[in-house]
Amino acid sequence: MSVNRPNTIENQLLLRLSPTDRDRISAQGDCIDLLPGMVLYESGHTIEHAYFPLSAVICLMATLPDHHPLEMSLVGNEGMLGASLVLGVSTAPMQASVHSSGSCLHLSRVQLQAALIEIPELRNALNHFFYLQVTQLAQSAACIHFHDIEQRLARWLLMTHDRVHCDHFHFTHECLANMLGVRRSGVTLAAGLLQHQGLIQYSRGEITIVDRKGLEAVSCLCYSASSM
Repeated sequence: MSVNRPNTIENQLLLRLSPTDRDRISAQGDCIDLLPGMVLYESGHTIEHAYFPLSAVICLMATLPDHHPLEMSLVGNEGMLGASLVLGVSTAPMQASVHSSGSCLHLSRVQLQAALIEIPELRNALNHFFYLQVTQLAQSAACIHFHDIEQRLARWLLMTHDRVHCDHFHFTHECLANMLGVRRSGVTLAAGLLQHQGLIQYSRGEITIVDRKGLEAVSCLCYSASSM
């Protein structure tokens, strides 16, 4: 991870704060570059840092012995990783890894706890995000149980599209399989169906959103229900 001081803050949670409070947090933290696949938290381990994505996207993954990880939630510049620290809980409930590369404001647990005391509005913003994240996790669990692969793939692509802020991104077959909790053959079939409908272009892990409105129509209602 390369470390730089942030010049501007583009995280939507922090944009809710006054310019003075944003500057105080920016001065305490570092802006780091995250690369895909980096593991930031391990389930059950102590949370040492909080992450406020600027352009990076982070995924929360449920892990079970003898099973591949299953993605449950995404965090982009609408939120933060480490929201349980607001409740005084410093144990990671799930594995967290980098979904898409980008920059991120990085604070130690001690720095965040001090900021929560000094800046009441920060606590209010993070409490609201924590509530939304719990809602998203519950929606994801229901979606995995009730909806077919094509609908769920459309939902995850829309959620990623919302956070990377561009029409083109890269996903390996393994990453897509983890997103959906299916075998790679299921990914091939679902992506092929979306491509056949002219909604996406998909080749060797390179995905381009061609028809956003059409993808929204194919997706289950869980997308709109869990959008932050």
